[in-house]
Amino acid sequence: IVVGEECVIHSTFHTDVPQARYDVLIDPKMAFGTGHHETTTLMLQAILASDLTGRSVLDMGCGTAVLGILARMKGAASVVAVDIDEFAVENAIENIRLNHVSEVEVRLGGIEALKQESFDFIFANINRNILLADMHAYVACMKRGSRIFMSGFYVEDIPFIRAEAEHLGLRFVGYAEKNRWVAVECMSD
Repeated sequence: IVVGEECVIHSTFHTDVPQARYDVLIDPKMAFGTGHHETTTLMLQAILASDLTGRSVLDMGCGTAVLGILARMKGAASVVAVDIDEFAVENAIENIRLNHVSEVEVRLGGIEALKQESFDFIFANINRNILLADMHAYVACMKRGSRIFMSGFYVEDIPFIRAEAEHLGLRFVGYAEKNRWVAVECMSD
């Protein structure tokens, strides 16, 4: 998968891989996040468009950890990657090792795995209902100027996500769309 002509995502068994600035190696096994799904692509594009240099990142619902890995490659100082699925956590750890990135902490769990900590960027690619239920916990991890990108839902779900985000004090920045799937960006003021 080539994303934005800057990033290529491939498995160890792929041959003839095109050259790109960011070369991400993912062996997905049973975890979500190969770059094939529209929501993953949208989130990867958001990471590529963001200046993550020296920033802290939360990859919520990390799956393969593809987002966290790319964030570190783009200069994020640290990444916390969280997933409720034990197989995903194991796969995330394997993929982090494959890519030789450090400063990525993988945690098993949901919002209860979040400590009293704050992040500059949050990437949550889950689904509408979980995002709506857990958004308060993400907001609690944000500081002034933090940005959150949420995906895993359709364009018609934006009003629900936006209403909850604004209710929690976030400012709706905009969204990107691919085949009716979207990634929404919000910011804390």
